[in-house]
Amino acid sequence: MVDANIVWQDFKLQRQDRAQIKGQKPCLIWFTGLSGSGKSTLSNALDIELHKRHYHTYVLDGDNIRHGLNKDLSFSDSDRIENIRRVAEASKLLVDAGIIVMTAFISPFKADREMVKALFGEGEFTEVFVNTPLHICEQRDPKGLYQKARRGDIKNFTGIDSPYEPPESPDIMVDTSNETTEESIAKIISYLEERKIINPLRNLEDE
Repeated sequence: MVDANIVWQDFKLQRQDRAQIKGQKPCLIWFTGLSGSGKSTLSNALDIELHKRHYHTYVLDGDNIRHGLNKDLSFSDSDRIENIRRVAEASKLLVDAGIIVMTAFISPFKADREMVKALFGEGEFTEVFVNTPLHICEQRDPKGLYQKARRGDIKNFTGIDSPYEPPESPDIMVDTSNETTEESIAKIISYLEERKIINPLRNLEDE
């Protein structure tokens, strides 16, 4: 609860002013899925593609955030919830600044993802479910985390001893076990163009 003595300060410049000068529609593109599913790879690839089209973007990555903003949090259920809450608020600030934001977080709990979505207006939130099967993520195990979790060295690891609640109706679903990164990004770009979040002619207009 916010202290009653804390009053919201309004400023003359609003989100639409910041977005207009950038020539874009600010939004949050939320990647969710198991560890090793490909969230960071896809958010990085999408960031590069949008940058080529001269969009102003930023990526918030789960591991990177835990090196700074959320380094005081553990992987308990309560701290996972707080982790997502902080990221949601940071994303909201960036969107308010007129930025297209991408986040790569396991975000295992449905209620947390719904909380994030509720912070944004119509058309400002896109949920991308990276629906890569657990056994594929374990085979990849790029950080060796699944092995540690199976040995019991890591507790509360999503997919092993902590649940992942998959989205029931994500805006976009990709599976990096049978799609290339390029195919997945093409699917996401197509969705963003159809919803008029990005302009398919933007890169051509600037040539």
